[in-house]
Amino acid sequence: MTGTAATTGEAPTTREAPTTGDFAFVDELVPGIRWDAKYATWDNFTGKPVDGYLANRIVGTKALCAALGRAEERAASLGFGLLLWDGYRPQRAVDCFLRWSRQPEDGRTKARHYPNIGRAEMFDRGYVAARSGHSRGGTVDLTLYHLATGELADMGGDHDLMDAISHHDAPGISQVEAANRRRLRSVMDACGFDSYDCEWWHYTLKDEPHPDTYFDFPVTATIPPAAVVPCGG
Repeated sequence: MTGTAATTGEAPTTREAPTTGDFAFVDELVPGIRWDAKYATWDNFTGKPVDGYLANRIVGTKALCAALGRAEERAASLGFGLLLWDGYRPQRAVDCFLRWSRQPEDGRTKARHYPNIGRAEMFDRGYVAARSGHSRGGTVDLTLYHLATGELADMGGDHDLMDAISHHDAPGISQVEAANRRRLRSVMDACGFDSYDCEWWHYTLKDEPHPDTYFDFPVTATIPPAAVVPCGG
């Protein structure tokens, strides 16, 4: 899903917070990149804006931004652009996912996002994590779009489709969709990212600057200096 390729259930290491200069809005450091921060909108598997997302912006460490800049250039050489769906994710948003998973099923988003599993199974199957790599600031959810038309590339499933069809080597998708998944994976791998087997859209920076720290400052129109502190669990 959405972010998950992180360790599950482990207590984060608490250490001195980095300065706000370590985090930035991706679009400010990677000019021209497109984004749609799904968890700041009603268009996500919970069916409403998620705790901690107060603005439709994508935040990440400067290291993440630099790597995405290289990825954007590499994708452009192939005729594609990058569209970001999520970057840094506050721990409070992950906690919100946990609370949501324990609520009775209302069916509003099930058909689109988790048609073949129950809410609680999202965690067991690795689509959602109690400690997400997104909260470390070094993970991103994204897809490709065609530079010539602006249309999204066919990927064989939309963002946060928590189903086996979203696995990188899933059978049942078309040759074009499989090729586009391989193309995205090749671009991201060449620019320093690791993929996540269960989600074709999810990538984590190999040399992320905060591999053991999970943050909880909200995503706002500006990144508040006093809010950048590690989540103590």
